[in-house]
Amino acid sequence: MHRHALPVLAGHGFPATLFVSTGWLRGPYDNGGGPGTMLDWDQVRELAGAGVEIGGHSHSHPQLDRLDDDRLRTELILCKEIVSDQLGTVPASFAYPYGYSSRRVRRAVRETGYAQALAVGNSLARRAQGPYALRRVTVRRTTSDAEFARLVEGRSLARAFARDRALTKGYAMVRRVRQARDRIGRPDD
Repeated sequence: MHRHALPVLAGHGFPATLFVSTGWLRGPYDNGGGPGTMLDWDQVRELAGAGVEIGGHSHSHPQLDRLDDDRLRTELILCKEIVSDQLGTVPASFAYPYGYSSRRVRRAVRETGYAQALAVGNSLARRAQGPYALRRVTVRRTTSDAEFARLVEGRSLARAFARDRALTKGYAMVRRVRQARDRIGRPDD
């Protein structure tokens, strides 16, 4: 984003939000959990200075709906405090890692002081979703200029994300079964 996307966004006058997992950024809070080369805090500050909103994305990028209440709050608070400390502004937006949330997670995000939160959903955000369940679309490295234009205009979303939606629904079902199994205490097979 820092090198390639920022100039394009600025050239078109597009606002943007970068959601950061504070334990994955290179620097004093790096927990080594990032999946590859990540931005460092100087780059994040540069993006913020260029008008990019910096939002929270947890500290270590866990599946928040699988955490106990104490660990959930620690992930949310630590992320918010580190972003505030590094940038001098409190993040207003949050994106759920992997897009997963639950009523309990959404309540914790609200109580932590975030004004809004986004899941994946691969559809456009609508007022009826409420501020803590806003949907967003996925823009990948492979997204062409024409596909991006259709996404921005809200056209062809159903076709563009049909496969993603099917996979998301299937995996949601698998996760619900696993959670139910865990609640009744069955060992893994």
